[in-house]
Order: sequence, then C-alpha cells, then structure tokens
Amino acid sequence: MTEYKTKEQKRKFYNGSDWKKKRLEIKKRDNNECQECKRQGRVTLDTNEYSEKAKRKKILLVVDHIKELEDYPELALDDDNLETLCVKCHNKKHGRVWKFVFKKNKWADDERW
Repeated sequence: MTEYKTKEQKRKFYNGSDWKKKRLEIKKRDNNECQECKRQGRVTLDTNEYSEKAKRKKILLVVDHIKELEDYPELALDDDNLETLCVKCHNKKHGRVWKFVFKKNKWADDERW
C-alpha cells in the first residue's frame, strides 16, 4: 500500500492524473457546491473568476478527504471519503483560521477631561 506521510509523497499524489480525474468527478457529484455550507443552510458555489495576480482561475472549492490521506491511504480515491468544500470551510476544518486581533485603544481607560 502506498503511504502519504511526506510532503513529496502527498505532492506526487495530488499532482497525479488519478487524483485530478477523481477531483473533477467529486465536484460534479456535489454540484460544485460546498457540502459543509450546504449542511449549514448556506450556498457556496464555484465560479469561473480569474485571478490576474496568480494567472489562473481562483480556487473557491477543493475536494477534501474526510478521513485524512496520511492516516487512511487506502481511502485516497474512495468516493465515500471525499467531499467538496469551499476554501473557508476547508481551512476551518484543518485549524487554519486566522483571527484578527484588534489592539485595544491605549487611551481607552484613561480619565477624560
């Protein structure tokens, strides 16, 4: 069985034709909608917006492994282990949520005259 523990192994898998084909199938199956947003009563669709900066289509939806690839390599291309997520939900699932911290006004507690 193939392992996906290192960055190189994962990169090879994600750049492979089998994954690219499967990713398109799953997005089509999920109607190009984020499944987590759908469960929350929202709709997040893929668009064909183009990023001039990146010189490619903007990535709004990704196909996610429900059970992680490195822990369950046997489920790498299993339809039941894949779902379409928007980038925001995908980042949230993997703990990549950025919190904006606003600095407290340094004069807020000072006496006002």
